[in-house]
Amino acid sequence: MKHLTILVPDVQTANSTIACIVGAYQIFTGANNYWEKKGNNPLFKIETAGVAEESSFINGLLTIKPQVNISSLKKTDLILIPSLNPEFKTALKGNVLLIDWFREQYKSGAEVASMCTGAFMLASSGLLEKRSCSIHWNSADNFRSLFPGVHLKTEKLITDEHGIYTNGGGYSFLNLLLYLIEKYYDRETAIYCSKIFQVEIDRQTQSAFTIFTGQKSHGDDVVIQAQKYMEDNFYEKISVEDLSKRFAVGRRNFDRRFIKATGNTPIEYLQRVKIESAKKAFETTRKTINEVMYEVGYSDVKAFREIFRKLTGISPLDYKNKYNKDIGNGIYS
Repeated sequence: MKHLTILVPDVQTANSTIACIVGAYQIFTGANNYWEKKGNNPLFKIETAGVAEESSFINGLLTIKPQVNISSLKKTDLILIPSLNPEFKTALKGNVLLIDWFREQYKSGAEVASMCTGAFMLASSGLLEKRSCSIHWNSADNFRSLFPGVHLKTEKLITDEHGIYTNGGGYSFLNLLLYLIEKYYDRETAIYCSKIFQVEIDRQTQSAFTIFTGQKSHGDDVVIQAQKYMEDNFYEKISVEDLSKRFAVGRRNFDRRFIKATGNTPIEYLQRVKIESAKKAFETTRKTINEVMYEVGYSDVKAFREIFRKLTGISPLDYKNKYNKDIGNGIYS
């Protein structure tokens, strides 16, 4: 029988930490039960593990007593790291011990998966260096500044590299659990869990859920001015050459500074601003695809559709239908 360890941190936790712990325990237990009903032995022994006798969550509203202390766990096969406080800066106290432990377990052959902002703890171990990682889009800027050597893929719902798994934000950790169940059990068991727990299976992207706000905590005043100009005038024709001249910076230097500060090229940033405005229009107005397209500064329908799909994962029409179903009931009339 394999061993599954669900970590229970005692510091730097968030309200979502307990949801990840309980959700993972429940869904893997459900997979084990179904596996047994098919005539198999349970695949995993599932245990919660930590460094403290108990951990408190949601301002003391709930507590969890880990079933085992990590010091007594000499061997495990799969480790799940729950979400943490998104204001994470550096690992503290008990989390340092957890990091040291799962790093050694990984070296001994265990696989490790982080749920949402649990990626901060995973990255602190060094195991994500030069590897892909997903995280909640709202924590991406902080993560990028702390771990520049990690290849952040916020558009992806799940990453899977060399026995290390990460996933996007919120309750999408449930999709990661289904992914792992299919990988360790089989497709049939994953589908069963999907139906029992009513979690959509095979989701690949979190792009449609992203709200683009732009990275502005970088401290480059020229880039901040350029960002503000693009956000205020995105519907006009703006070239990078015009921007560099406007702010008296050479074109090559402007590109370099902009990418370093925001993680996007100026063109990519402008596209994201335009598409974010288009998304809001689709969500809250009766405007047609073409009307919105022209308002955000596009004149080519094909180009608009391609860029919209690239940044959100779905077409403009699908996005409008997904998020604007109440318009037909007269809410915005």
